[in-house]
Amino acid sequence: MDYIAYLHKDKGSDFGVSFPDFPGCVTAGRTLEEAREMAVEALTVHMSGVIEDGEALPEPSTLDQLAGDPAMQGAVAFLVSAEAPEKTVRVNITARESQIEAIDKLARKAGMTRSAYMVQSAVRGAGEQRGRRAAG
Repeated sequence: MDYIAYLHKDKGSDFGVSFPDFPGCVTAGRTLEEAREMAVEALTVHMSGVIEDGEALPEPSTLDQLAGDPAMQGAVAFLVSAEAPEKTVRVNITARESQIEAIDKLARKAGMTRSAYMVQSAVRGAGEQRGRRAAG
């Protein structure tokens, strides 16, 4: 989804970013590029919190709808794209203890959690299977 963000810059300050559709969601960056990157991260994290709280994400406002917003005064409006995060689901699996130990060792080596490593490995393996079937 694309949401409007306000970019503010006072003399001698960092670039500040706020989101009219998400009051309280603010971030900043020393450079314009850093502010843009931080805006994506801040919006994604804020959207996750809204979803975890069981609330619906707001529809993105338009510039016409925000024309009278006093927070827009002196700001530059720009679009920030962020995907609504999916809900995380906990599952149980059954495996031999030696298999879990091997998975944990590989996960640590990759700098990942057990769950992240298993999901990434399964998704990557499924993609490779599809690629082999398509080529064959």
